Parts: sequence; C-alpha cells; structure tokens
Amino acid sequence: MERVTLTHQLALTMDQSSLDERAKAALADCLVLYEDTISQLNRSMDASSSHEDSQTWLSGAIANHETCKNGFMELDSSFHLPTSPFMTNNIFESLSNSLAINRAIVMPISSIGNRKLLSNGFPSWVSAIDRKLLQSSSVEANIVVAQDGSGNYKTISEAVAASVKQSSGGSRFVIHVKAGTYDEKVQITKSMTNLMLIGDGAGVTVITGTVTGGGFIAKDITFQNTAGPEKQQAVALRSGSDLSVFYRCSFEGYQDTLYVYSQRQFYRNCDIYGTVDFIFGDAITVLQSCNMYLRKPLTGQENTVTAQGRSDPNENTGISIQDSNIAAARGEPGLDQVVPGSAI
Repeated sequence: MERVTLTHQLALTMDQSSLDERAKAALADCLVLYEDTISQLNRSMDASSSHEDSQTWLSGAIANHETCKNGFMELDSSFHLPTSPFMTNNIFESLSNSLAINRAIVMPISSIGNRKLLSNGFPSWVSAIDRKLLQSSSVEANIVVAQDGSGNYKTISEAVAASVKQSSGGSRFVIHVKAGTYDEKVQITKSMTNLMLIGDGAGVTVITGTVTGGGFIAKDITFQNTAGPEKQQAVALRSGSDLSVFYRCSFEGYQDTLYVYSQRQFYRNCDIYGTVDFIFGDAITVLQSCNMYLRKPLTGQENTVTAQGRSDPNENTGISIQDSNIAAARGEPGLDQVVPGSAI
C-alpha cells in the first residue's frame, strides 16, 4: 500500500514539460488507475471484507498496474521510460506477494464447495430484487432518455450525471434509454454505483461505453463500435464494474469488441460479434447462454474468440463460457468452415 501511494504521489509531482501529448495522456490514465488501485487495496484491507473479495480486488490492482505500465511501454523512445515511477517492478512484486498470501487462505475455504450459482443460473451475488428487475417485462425507471425529447434527457451522459445527484442510500437507480443510436461515449464512473440501464431491445437502443461503477446492470441494449475491421482495435464496451450483469445485450465490433477489464462480471443471453480477441481482459467473467458470432477478419488475421489477460498465476480471474454457441455471423463470406451452432 505504501509503495502504491508513494508512486501515485511521485506521479502527481512529475515535471510534464518534456512530455508529448501521448505521454501526458498515458500519465493521466495511470493517475486514474492508481487512484482506483488505492481504493481496491483499502477495500481488501477492510476487516469486513471476505478473502475472496480481497482476491478479486488485489487481482484488479494488478490489472491496473499492468495496464498503466503497458501504456508507457507503447510510447516511442523519445519518452524516457526509466523516469516514470510506474515502470518499477517493486509494485507488481508487492501485489503479487499479497495475492499469494491471500490465496493460501482462500483455497482451503473454497475447497468446502460453496455454491456460486443459484438454481436459476444467476450468481449468488445477484440479489432477488435485481433478478426480478432483469426478468420483469415492465420496470419503472427513475429517469427516461429519449432523443426526440419525450424523456427527461436527450443524452445518456446527462442522465447518468443526474443519477449521482438523485440516487440515495445505495439503492438501484434505473435509467430507461429509449430506441435510437446514441452518438456519444457513455462513461459510468466509479461514483455511479448500482446503476441500471434498460434499453428498448438489442439492436434498437445502441450505445458505446465504459463502465467502472460497481453493481452496474445493462438490459436490452446493443453496445457497438462502428469502426470497421481495418481500424484494428475498436472496443464497444470496456467494463471494470465489480458485480456487474449484462442481460439480453449485444456487443458488436471487430477486433477487441468486449473488454472485460477487471472485477466480477456476468453475461447472460447476450450476442457478441467480432474477429480477433473479441472477448478479452483480466476480469472474472462468466458468459452464460450467449452466442459468439465470428466476422470475417482482415487478410492474414485469424479469428480468436477470447484472450485472457492474467499476468499473475494467483489471480482469481478467467473467462468461463457456459451453455453457449460459436458460429459464423450471417452474411460473412469465407466463414463457412465454422460449424453453426457449435456448443460449449
């Protein structure tokens, strides 16, 4: 904890006069990531936290550190990497040691055989109230978003900002996003917790977004990145929301469509489209009763469905696929070698 805090303080006082715009952007990203890491470590040290929770948050801290370091490594040689406080391995070693110690405690507890999924297939951490919201055909919303002006706001960004002021007591806050393609990058920040977005249906309500606020739920929404395959990496959704649920959603892109960045995430009855590594990241991810559709990649590329980003063997992260299908996307020439409906 001391090393992480010191690194963050050093970064805040760095002389940025010699940095180009890319380096400044990388530094800004790292500052946000390390603020989140400090929060994760504080939570993991809380006496009321379970060891399994701590393992999740420590794994998230490692994901933050590696993401920050990789961001600087991608810069060209004009930026002096050794001068960055984020490039040291001391932090990774400290986090890795903490993971190993905590895992030694978690493993005997896990061997007891605790049930992780309820009889209806939802994770045990999805409350009865949230399960009812997900399965109900009619949900009363706190805020309505509509491009035609028939709601409280015309943009999702305005609505989620308003939710911070209007929500109280940590209860579920519901935003209904009416039909339309919303040309904005929606950001559900860390302060926006227990937020639920309900669309008018996948393919009907279309957005692009980043989610970090805990307890996020999305239902009947398409997350889409309109960049074609020639644009290489193009994320439709980046999620670092702990205990998040995506139900009857679709995720459409090509390379790197769905970025399951970190924390615990559950996807049910979702469709995911892409080409290369189109489900990737370092989260604890369950894809249940989902369809993964392969699009035609660029010449020289090969379709790869998942790419898990774990960097430490003691992390409790991974991508689990249950009762799901992998098939060629309709209308994609040259993908007839994929067996439609092949199940996992």
